Amino acid sequence: MDRLHGPARLMIVSDLDQTMVDHNDCENLSLLRFNALWEAEYRQDSLLVFSSGRSFISYEHLRDKKPLLSPDITVMSVGTEIAYGESMVPDDDWKQSLDKNWNRDIVLEETSKFPELTPQLDAKTIYSGGEALDVLPEGAGKGRALSYLLNKFKVEGKRPNNILVCGDSGNDAELFSVPEVHGVMVSNAMEELLQWREENAKSNSKILLATERGAAGIIQAIGNFGLGSSISPRDRVDLSEFGSKTLHPDHEIVMFYLFYEKWRKAEVEKTEQSLHKLKSLCHSMAIFVHPSGVKRPLKHSIDDVVMLHGDKKGKPFSVWVDQVYSAEIASNTWLVKFYKWELCDEEKYCCLTTVLLSLKTEEPDGLMWLHMHQTWLEGRGTKESSTWLL
Repeated sequence: MDRLHGPARLMIVSDLDQTMVDHNDCENLSLLRFNALWEAEYRQDSLLVFSSGRSFISYEHLRDKKPLLSPDITVMSVGTEIAYGESMVPDDDWKQSLDKNWNRDIVLEETSKFPELTPQLDAKTIYSGGEALDVLPEGAGKGRALSYLLNKFKVEGKRPNNILVCGDSGNDAELFSVPEVHGVMVSNAMEELLQWREENAKSNSKILLATERGAAGIIQAIGNFGLGSSISPRDRVDLSEFGSKTLHPDHEIVMFYLFYEKWRKAEVEKTEQSLHKLKSLCHSMAIFVHPSGVKRPLKHSIDDVVMLHGDKKGKPFSVWVDQVYSAEIASNTWLVKFYKWELCDEEKYCCLTTVLLSLKTEEPDGLMWLHMHQTWLEGRGTKESSTWLL
């Protein structure tokens, strides 16, 4: 990816349904744990790839329902389509390589005669989940798509330092056959993938059969293979670490909004210490530009947050941040941009947020918020409510 000047520290390539997204986890707890870990520890220098059997349209439907992060690369339709970045720019070279000796119309015509089908094309079939039969060009598949990407990175001198592939079903098996990758099969993996492991990779120490479901299994694998930090900010007991010099600005943002969520759900106590932490967060002259365009002192918005302690108690309410990027624009001063999401009563809202952070002059060990500006993200939900805070 162009945003990385060198090889990615870690490249995670994950299936979506029942791997990154556990559909049995109604509160999305595992996914939210992964989100916090990725944005706090990995977003700046690593790559996130979603590799799914879903089409791009079906993928967008899933994004509308679940708190998914924005990947750097999407590999859709069982490895037949590759796209880059938030704009999903298609990889035309990959498409052209698959089009060779491939005629989709013929495949459709022949498969309509199933079960008497006798393949006569350069094609392969992948059966997964006990119900999905994919007929693909011979050169397609999740594993082939990943090999293509890795070769592309190698040519550019940017092959990732570590690669972790993650899956739960038969169409993920190819991923685990790519050379020099670590792999994790989540604990809820289907029998077909477990059988493949028994026959092909039981003794492979680089493939982990996790004891955790979904995204929690991915976090477990990161720690098991020593690929980096595997402690999600959501697992920390002390959520009041925001404002500390020991935190990178990215981590600062993640910790604050995690505290914000749990404050409104009354999952953190309203103590003198927490009140002091909130009220000392921003500079006395700091300005908050609300998505509506209204400007007000940031400390007034902090005061409003204080008053909302427990207003979401017992309600389905989640807050997460996506694409957190920071840059030191002056000595000990950082500009941080990210998307801030809220999910409440099955409705999602998003703001593009910019924050200016600096070291406190009176407390050299702390970070101070100097400015905040939010803008509604078009097409991802808006909320014209004055109670939309920070």
